[in-house]
This record gives sequence, structure tokens and C-alpha cells, in this order.
Amino acid sequence: MVWKRIKSVFNQPFFVARNKKSQRLFLALGLFVFLYLFLFFSTLPMGVSVELGRPSPQTIQANREVVDPYTTSKLRQQAAAAVPEVFDYDPGVLADGREQIALFFQEVNRVRDLQLSPPEDEADRDELSKRAERLAESLDPDIPQDSLRAILSQSRESLSDLHQRVETIYEEIMTQGIKEGGLQTSTRQMLQEVNLVPFSPEVRQGMEKLLTPLLEPNMIYNEDATQANREAARQGVEPVMILRNSLIIQEGEVVTERHIAQLEALGLLGPRVHFGGYVGLFLILLVIFTVVALYIFFFNPDIFQNVIHLSLLSLILVLTLVLGLAAQYFSGYLMPVAMGGILIAVLLDARLAIFFNLVLALFLGFTVDWEFGYLVVSILGGLVAIYSVSRLKRRSDLTRAGFLVAGVNVVSIIAVVLLTRGFHLEYEFLREFSISLLAGLGSGLFSAVLAIGLLPYLENAFGLTTAVTLLELSDPGRPLLRKLLMETPGTYHHSVLVGNLAEAGAEAIGADPLLSRVAAFYHDIGKIRRPYFFIENQFTGDNPHKKISPNLSALIIRSHVKDGLEMAREENLPQPIIEIIQQHHGTGMISFFYRQAMENNRDINLSEEEFRYEGPLPQSKEAALILLADAVEAAVRSLSRPVAGRVEGMVRRIIKEKLNDGQFDDTPLTLRDLDIIGDTFVHILSGLFHNRIEYPEKELRADLERGKANHGHQHP
Repeated sequence: MVWKRIKSVFNQPFFVARNKKSQRLFLALGLFVFLYLFLFFSTLPMGVSVELGRPSPQTIQANREVVDPYTTSKLRQQAAAAVPEVFDYDPGVLADGREQIALFFQEVNRVRDLQLSPPEDEADRDELSKRAERLAESLDPDIPQDSLRAILSQSRESLSDLHQRVETIYEEIMTQGIKEGGLQTSTRQMLQEVNLVPFSPEVRQGMEKLLTPLLEPNMIYNEDATQANREAARQGVEPVMILRNSLIIQEGEVVTERHIAQLEALGLLGPRVHFGGYVGLFLILLVIFTVVALYIFFFNPDIFQNVIHLSLLSLILVLTLVLGLAAQYFSGYLMPVAMGGILIAVLLDARLAIFFNLVLALFLGFTVDWEFGYLVVSILGGLVAIYSVSRLKRRSDLTRAGFLVAGVNVVSIIAVVLLTRGFHLEYEFLREFSISLLAGLGSGLFSAVLAIGLLPYLENAFGLTTAVTLLELSDPGRPLLRKLLMETPGTYHHSVLVGNLAEAGAEAIGADPLLSRVAAFYHDIGKIRRPYFFIENQFTGDNPHKKISPNLSALIIRSHVKDGLEMAREENLPQPIIEIIQQHHGTGMISFFYRQAMENNRDINLSEEEFRYEGPLPQSKEAALILLADAVEAAVRSLSRPVAGRVEGMVRRIIKEKLNDGQFDDTPLTLRDLDIIGDTFVHILSGLFHNRIEYPEKELRADLERGKANHGHQHP
């Protein structure tokens, strides 16, 4: 709901106004003001100037009475930590376990009753072994065969005694309660008690295997109750007050976190403001904004003209800066500059992301006093992140990018430390060095996690479709694709082949291969509504079109586009895929039924519009590719002898017909692109529908005889 409101804001008249210059100017002005204030308050402190871990340059006293946040927080944390955790007992686990035990022994008794006499000879033992195998197949626990045979050999009285003992052991353990993390202890207790059962080792081993999976935590941690009790304990602690004129810190005393917290509460920390700071910050921001605007104007004109994309770029910049400033409270090496690079590369453009990686490092440089190490690590980590996701092929690439950034950060930090400070074995140096490495490692992982979490929200809010979304949609386990496979297997197979053709064609002409493949998977989903009216799903040979008029047949065939659009919107498929579903037939003619109608109504002038798809014409290279791949795959599949020459002739003829019919008038395809597409389709289809070599009958018989002879020689 929140993102819908955001999108509705962007759809307001202001954002769709004709004067794009005023929109961009307003956006730039708002971003400029935010960045100016952000950098001003984060880099120019006023009031007393103290630094954590260093001696205070002056003695400071409280100028008013306030709550001491540091001491109060410590006392409240201690009070909360003293509150025990609350657990809720779940009786259902015990009931389920008892039921499983009862079912096991019930099944044992059922199989045992098949035994007419004790196993006295080899045949009886074999029969008992077979029953043990049948019992193993009908039971969930992974109980060894030896244990099952030993259990089946027990008398009914012994089995009843064993059942009672096992159930008693299980009830005692579960009644005591098992918490998360306490499963190992409970399992150890169960093993000890089962070993005391007066049965053979094989039977005891079987009972161990039976009970082990039934031991589950039944003491459920109640986070709400625990937090409520701890919050009550916190609230029960009276706040500690800092009295007016009380001493906060003496001159020369080392500044601690307690001093910093008290000074912040008193409002004594802040920038020393001077006129030069105001002007200098304004001028440097003006230069940066000018350079950024010129770069986007010359190298990313599509983004420069799109206010939505500029707004997204501004939002990513703001988020990265805010998170970077927050990360500095732990270490400057934790700044997630790589997150901004990943988001821009995936959502907009990789080359733009490289440029903005430098811009982000520049802005964050203000907040870290231009520390050399922080800048180097931020720039290198961001570049590695952008490179890692520039050709996104699978969702795991985002995670891999985080690990790569973490590794590069660690190496860069080691290099910077060795260059600037050397290596020492003092405790303080090793402690600071370890924290820096941990922060660099966390920065890479933190950036990847944040990028993965933010991507779907930013996509939805700004109406973008990324490779991550397309990869998720290509999963065959998706409900819509699963339904397509189960209800229209012929159409599903056709869609996969069309996807392979479209993807190869897209790679050849510089279109989007992933979008082409995924859109091909969904282009015929409308056939799910009436699957048996399409020949690829007519497995019984019964063609329903023989019973209806050609006009009605054409209407049904044409309606699968409209049905597909409805289903796509119901499933919230991305807009590019919806557009391709709508355009994948263009305004093409349903020629088979048109010719059939002409033959049946020679005296009537038929309108071609009734036998054409409603369109619109393909608007993109990807839509045109799927239109061609769809037609070519169906046509080549219909060939009785799909030899190479006939396949190539069919492909070229279809491309020419679609071109002459005006189906590519609204696409950016060139004649050279069409020629490349034709070559690609012919290459793939020739390999798919290659000729089989006929095996001579005499040689086949000779091979069969040799096979029999060899088989007899190996297995006498």
C-alpha cells in the first residue's frame, strides 16, 4: 500500500507535466538542500570539541539538569538482563510423538501377524527378512534391517512391554521440556535410558532410531512475554540525573563513551560554525552537481530525460549517505558504499554506477575527514561490487558480490595499514586493526544484504524490472509456469523452445536475452483457458475446430492474447512481460482459418480484420524476437522432413512475410538485425531437428547377436 501511494505521487500532474526542465530543477534543488544540510551538520561540529579516546582539552560542567542517558541505559540493561526468559509448553509435540510410537508398534504387530511360525530354517529367515523390508518401507524412521528383524522376532507380550517402556521414556523426556538448543542434551538422555531397556542391542538400536526424530523442542520461546517482562524491568529503573554545575570531565582526562553521551544530552557537542565553512561547502557542492549533471546528460541521456529515474538515483544516493554516516559510529570501513553501486548497476546502468561510486566516496569523504584508508577501501569495494553484478545471471550473484567486496576490503585495509602505519604487536594496534578488518568484512556483506532487501521495493515503487525479478520469474516452480506445464504441456514445451530461440537472437543483435527468454515462457499463458483448441495440446487427435465455424475458431485463437493479459495482470507480472504478451502476434493474420472461411464462403466478402490479432505491433526488439520465434518454431515443427535446407527456407520465408506485413514497423530492428536473427534461428533449429541416420537391418541384427554373446560370456 505504501509503495502504491509513492507511485501515485509520481503519477500526479506535476510528474507528468510537459516542462521536464522544471521537474529536474526542482529535484536537483531539493537534493542540493538535503546534501548541504547533511554535510553541514555531519562535518562541521559546534560547541566543545572532544574526541573519544583522547584527552579532553578543557574542563566541562553541566549547564543544566538532564537525565544521564549512559548510566540510566546501563542500569536498565542490567535490570533487563536479569529477567529470565519466558517459555510456553507445547503439548502437541508429545501427543504427536506418542501417536507415531503407537503407529510404529501397530505396524510391527500387523507385519508380525503374517508370520505363521518362528524362523527355524533358512526359508523362514528369508521370509522374516522380507517382512522386515516391507515394514521398513511403510515406516518413516530410518531403522536398520537388523533392528527390524529383531523387533519382528519378539513375542506379542515382549512387544507390548517394549512399547510401554519406550513410551514411558519418551513421555518423561518430553514432560521435562526441550528448549531450542537443548535437543542434544535430551537426545543424550534418551540414549542412556534406552540402553537400560532389557532387550537385545539390535532392538535398542531400533528404538533409538525411532525416538531420535520424535524429540523436538516443545518449550517455545515467548519473545513477546520476555520482552514485556524486560521492558517492565527497564521501566522500573529510575533515571539517573545529571545535576546542574556537576563535573562532566576534567581537562586532560581521557574521553569515554559516558562523557560523549552526557555531553550530547546536555547539547554541548556540535560544530564550530564560521562563514568560510558555509561558502566553501556551497561551492564544492555546486561543482559536484554541475559535473554530475553534465555526465548524465552526455553519457546517460535517457536517464537525464526521465524524472522517475533521476528520483531513484537521488534516493539511492541519500540512502547510501545516511547509512554510511550511521556506520561510522562503529568504523569508517563499515560504510556501505558498495550498496549504492549495486543498486544503481542493477536498477539503472553499470557505467553510471561506476561514476556514482566515486561521487558517493567523495561525499562520504567529508564525513570521515578525508581519511585516506576509508576513501581507498570505499572506492575499490564499490568498483568490485559493480563489476560483480554488471552481468547478473542468477540471484546468487548478488550474494557473491558481497563476499567479493568483503575480500577486497580486507586486502585493501591490510595494504593501507602497512603503507601508512606499518605493523606492530602492541595491544592497542592489534585491537584497532582487528576492528578495521571486521568492519571491512562486514561492509561487503552488509552492502549485499541491504541491496538484496531494497531491490524489490525500489523495483515496485519506481516501476522497474531487474534481472533479479526476471530470474525469479523464470523458475519452473512458479505457480503460473507450473500450471502451464500441467495443463498445457505442449504449449509449455513450445514456450521453452521459443525462449531458447529468442534468447539466442537477443544475444546476437544486442537485445536483452534474459527478458526475451522469460517473456517467451509467459507469452502463451492465455492458452491455459482453452488448451485443447491449440494443436500442440491435442494429443488424442480430436480437433474441436472441426465442429465449429472458422470465424469462431479464429476468435478463440485470437482470444488467448487477451486471456494472457488478464492472467499476467492477476499475477502482477512486470510491465515489459505484459507488453510482450500483448504484442507477440502483432496484428498478424490467422491465415489458416481465413483461407478456410474463404473456401466455405466464396460468395461473401470476408473482412480480414476478423481474422487478425488486435495488436498492437511489437514496440521493442524483444517483442519482435518472440513474434518471430513463435511463428518459426511452430512452422518448422509442422515440417514432415525438417532437413537443413527446408528449415532455412521456412525461416527466411516467415521473416520476409512478417516484414512485408508491417509487423516490424514500430520496432528498432534493422534489416541487418533480421538477417542475423534468421542465421541464429536456422543454426539452432537445424541442430534441434537434425536428420537421424537409418541403421541397416543386417548390422542391427549382427549387433544384437554380438550383444547376446557378450552378455552370455559375462554372465554364465
